Amino acid sequence: MQDNLTLYDRSYTSRILLGTARYESPALLLEAVKAANPALLTVALRKQMQGGAAAGQSFWSILQSTNRPILPNTAGCNTVKEAVNTALMAREVFETDLIKLEVIGDDANLQPDPFELVAAATDLIKRGFKVLPYCTDDLIVCRRLLDAGCEVLMPWAAPIGTGQGPRNPRALRELRERIPDVPLIVDAGLGLPSHACQVMEWGFDGILINTAVSRAVDPVRMATAFADAVQAGHLGHLAGPMPVQEFAVPSTPDIGKPFWDESRRFAQGKA
Repeated sequence: MQDNLTLYDRSYTSRILLGTARYESPALLLEAVKAANPALLTVALRKQMQGGAAAGQSFWSILQSTNRPILPNTAGCNTVKEAVNTALMAREVFETDLIKLEVIGDDANLQPDPFELVAAATDLIKRGFKVLPYCTDDLIVCRRLLDAGCEVLMPWAAPIGTGQGPRNPRALRELRERIPDVPLIVDAGLGLPSHACQVMEWGFDGILINTAVSRAVDPVRMATAFADAVQAGHLGHLAGPMPVQEFAVPSTPDIGKPFWDESRRFAQGKA
């Protein structure tokens, strides 16, 4: 039985967070949601507002029909002021105090700005938000976010939308080891179900995926594959993987086995 994921004071049976951008049609999005069975759906408020009020309302209606909790995010923000204003609008529109905080510092690789990110998180937590910050695997930045009051962190595996998988496995594993009691959701850069399974085997608490599903040839099958991979990786972690050995170790002990003794005797006789 799979235990639940707890983010702040809320419990979820799924360990997948699913993005809602770049699907070819609303119908395909709905099918992918059903296949992935995500705990939360992420929505970029600023991007939805660019389509106008009518388009935004239509999309909101589609999301409501899934009966899934919404995690709005501040994608597209580059400053504390932009992120805070976007979060305030999102809380009013979606009626939730959850917010995925993004404050981008570099437009080429969409890497978070660590200084603006910590400042924005500090401000939003004081305003009563439950902040899930998108960050890198930098241990010190993660600690500053925890000091600011964040109870969940969302480190990247690789730059957004690249599908590279864990680009710095050692840093991610060390982050998990150094921050063992805080929910860590791997966000950005996962491209294959095997990537998701791998980070879950390392002990991460969940993943967020979008492009890997929405831009797949068959998004519904890919959503299903990610769901299975996340569960398999998590169960593998809970099971306690065997230690890695430098040399071969026989899976069947030969000491005291009659058939082994007989085979040796037969071989010696022929010799």
